[in-house]
Amino acid sequence: MRKGTFALSLISALSMMVFVGCKGDEPASEVNEAKVEQPKPAQSKQLEDKAAAEQAAIEAAEAWLKTLDSGQYAKARDEASGYLRNSVAKERWEQFLMMPRAQCGKMVSRKLLSKKYTAEIPNAPAGQYVIIQYQTRFQNRTAAVETITPMLEKDGNWRVSGYYIK
Repeated sequence: MRKGTFALSLISALSMMVFVGCKGDEPASEVNEAKVEQPKPAQSKQLEDKAAAEQAAIEAAEAWLKTLDSGQYAKARDEASGYLRNSVAKERWEQFLMMPRAQCGKMVSRKLLSKKYTAEIPNAPAGQYVIIQYQTRFQNRTAAVETITPMLEKDGNWRVSGYYIK
């Protein structure tokens, strides 16, 4: 192949790549509209329900954590789910919460890391749960992850069914 023919072929190839690449300059709504499936009404409702459940569970968890942070362990027991109250004897409740919290010290900051709606938790009764994790900084422990799991009780209220500090 002669130099002139090679240069022309190279220019033609580059021109085609540039023109093909220009398709990406179309507005995103026009390009993505055909590719993105809109949720069906039933799916959309289900997603809305899960999001609403997660939000309600977070609100319940944060109210419970506020009680716990203020050292009101007996009140935290009263506000916990029946499942958690029945899992830990009343006589051991304060020890169950006080020992880990006393070692950590006062809560300094807490930031939501994740939330996940689920209907299944190993070794727990069937129901609706939201597993919530917070990045928490305590006075004596600068990096901890609190996992708190509210469950939807029969009366329609979300109450904490599990709490763990790692």
